[in-house]
Amino acid sequence: MEKWSLMTITVLLALTVRWTVSLSSYSGAGKPPMYGDYEAQRHWQEVTYNLPIRQWYFNTSDNNLLYWGLDYPPLTAYHSFLCAYIAKLINPDWIALHASRGYESQPHKLFMRTTVFVADLLIYIPAVILYCCSLKETSTKKQVSSALCILLYPGLILIDHGHFQYPLSLGFALWGVLCLSYDWDLLGSVAFCLALNYKQMELYHSLPFFCYLLGKCFKKGLKGKGLALLTKIAGTVVVSFAACWLPFCTDVEQMMQVLRRLFPIDRGLFEDKVANIWCSLSVLIKIKNVVSPQTQLKLSFAVTFLSLLPTCIKLTVQPSLRGFKLALVSCALSFFLFSFQVHEKSILLVSVPVCLILNEIPFMATWFLLVSTFSMLPLLLKDGLMLAYTVTMLAFLLACVASFSIFEKTSAEDLQLKPFSLFLKRYVSWFKSFPRIVRSLFLLSVTLMGVLSLMTATVRPPQRLPDLFPVSVSSISCLHFLFFLVYFNIIILWDSKNSRSQKKVS
Repeated sequence: MEKWSLMTITVLLALTVRWTVSLSSYSGAGKPPMYGDYEAQRHWQEVTYNLPIRQWYFNTSDNNLLYWGLDYPPLTAYHSFLCAYIAKLINPDWIALHASRGYESQPHKLFMRTTVFVADLLIYIPAVILYCCSLKETSTKKQVSSALCILLYPGLILIDHGHFQYPLSLGFALWGVLCLSYDWDLLGSVAFCLALNYKQMELYHSLPFFCYLLGKCFKKGLKGKGLALLTKIAGTVVVSFAACWLPFCTDVEQMMQVLRRLFPIDRGLFEDKVANIWCSLSVLIKIKNVVSPQTQLKLSFAVTFLSLLPTCIKLTVQPSLRGFKLALVSCALSFFLFSFQVHEKSILLVSVPVCLILNEIPFMATWFLLVSTFSMLPLLLKDGLMLAYTVTMLAFLLACVASFSIFEKTSAEDLQLKPFSLFLKRYVSWFKSFPRIVRSLFLLSVTLMGVLSLMTATVRPPQRLPDLFPVSVSSISCLHFLFFLVYFNIIILWDSKNSRSQKKVS
């Protein structure tokens, strides 16, 4: 009973923080002609409510795709239609065809913020609470602490309730992880299909889901129970996709148009100042000018595939829930760093899986989550969210320090590097002082992020270097992410189970 009382207080605190942030500005507020993501979501409600389904993804006189054309899978469109139906009952002007373009008012802002709030409360937050309650060999205090820190993660709060975005795809993905943790493989498959059909960026998580379930089938034996499970999972996925795409399956051209909208290759290798490898390299080499778009696509695909291949092989051969969660982090980070057409907000696809291992590796998880929020600073500053950014970052750091005593969790064993450290100590003597080194690096990193955040907000850059601060933020964040990619891959590949099995063989 005490646990649920504490969880209720945690949820109420999280909701209070979210609603407080929602009082701030949003993406594109008062900035015609295109405005921002807030207007995009409103416009999709306008389009889905007033036009027949066959026109939702096509360029027509009533649906100018150059003005925030729908470019997410069908589930996003259905959700927009549902919100539009409610909006029509309150004020038809909010979704009037053509006339509502760029509509802004306090009542409408309240409505839009409420739709995000409700989506968070119904889908994402329950998944977090149930996940934390499902953690095995964990005290009530740690379960509540994990829930508090996950729900106070500033990146998701600032993007969803500040910038403006719905947390549904990440919420569905989290439900998928939760179901798999209970061995409800079919329900987990349905949940992930919903996530993928809400946002195509959930492809970042698709390989770990696929490899983990395939590995389970191999383990059960493909001539018996394993084959039956594989058949059930395949059937579940097909039925789930068919249900989501049913209105578009009647016409091949309709389906192809939706797919073209979901994967617009002509947008280029990256957008704005995103903290991935291609944007960072562009400071030295203008990749977009030197390499053709087709070559960029092939290069990014090859590098992404090679970077996540070892993790996927390991997960397929040795499927485990712990390995699955780590693979979600590693694969999503590989996609973010190396794949084609990446946006700053895509780092959230890495951050949510990192939240799932916050109780296991609190020091490194906290560090990563701080850096992930910092990497979106130029976007948040553009939206007028600097105050919300500062307060939520400090609150999250204090919550993690108080809940997990992160500075005391820096030994090789706490960082899950013991198997690797035993190997490394043979060749490197300084590894004994690794805890002190990693604490110093963390403090240096936090100081650098704090100073750069302050300078970005207060100092005017030189005229000949107008992008000095955004480029600095993206480049420094990218270096951090490369470090974390190496770290998480070391944990996965040097898993203690693997090392024990090798000892038995030798």
